[in-house]
Amino acid sequence: MTRRYRRAGVVAWVVAMLLAGPAPARAQKDEKGSDEADRVRTAATVFTEIMGAEDKAIPRAILEKADGIAIFPDTLKAGFVIGGQRGRGILIAKERGGWSSPAFLTLTGGSFGAQIGGQAIDIVLVIVNRRGLENLVRNQFKIGADASVAAGPVGREAEASTDIQMRAQILSYSRARGLFAGVTLKGTVIKEDRQANGRFYGTPFRTREIVFDRKAGAPAPVGELKAVVEKYAK
Repeated sequence: MTRRYRRAGVVAWVVAMLLAGPAPARAQKDEKGSDEADRVRTAATVFTEIMGAEDKAIPRAILEKADGIAIFPDTLKAGFVIGGQRGRGILIAKERGGWSSPAFLTLTGGSFGAQIGGQAIDIVLVIVNRRGLENLVRNQFKIGADASVAAGPVGREAEASTDIQMRAQILSYSRARGLFAGVTLKGTVIKEDRQANGRFYGTPFRTREIVFDRKAGAPAPVGELKAVVEKYAK
């Protein structure tokens, strides 16, 4: 008797699902890409906050000459003697027609030293020339091995940064507990996140296809990010 009622319940559930029909495609797409949309918005917020303190921000002279900017908000950094970091971020590149839509990236790395505890940090990479950008858009990129990286100058140190830019392809920065400064990220590995690209754009584009070929569209949060970057890196 119990089995018959259970079977009837299953049949009723199937019928109800069929009558309800599939969820609207647009709603499904929004839900699937919500994490990536949040990542784009957070990247725009982080960049705005960093540039809001001009005396301690990335010098505009550097940003105006940059070929690309990568932002990794809330990167988790933890360790006990042997430390590591993992984060997800975006890359936006400059071409003649303006800044590209963002490509999604992941960041993983390790360090060794006297450390204990953990914290979330914001990491910003300023790609100062085309060669550095070409290296970064590969499927897997290792800082220090595939390109020269240096801790970037901040605030009014723009004039002193000329020599650094001549030697480095990428300038790296980090912000933790309100403090913002150049940081060394040697050994950190950056990979393209095609799954995130697929959720956000509907197609799992490669990084190159987004930042160079401009194949991706511009969902709602992209405009906000571009406006922020263009404000400080015309």
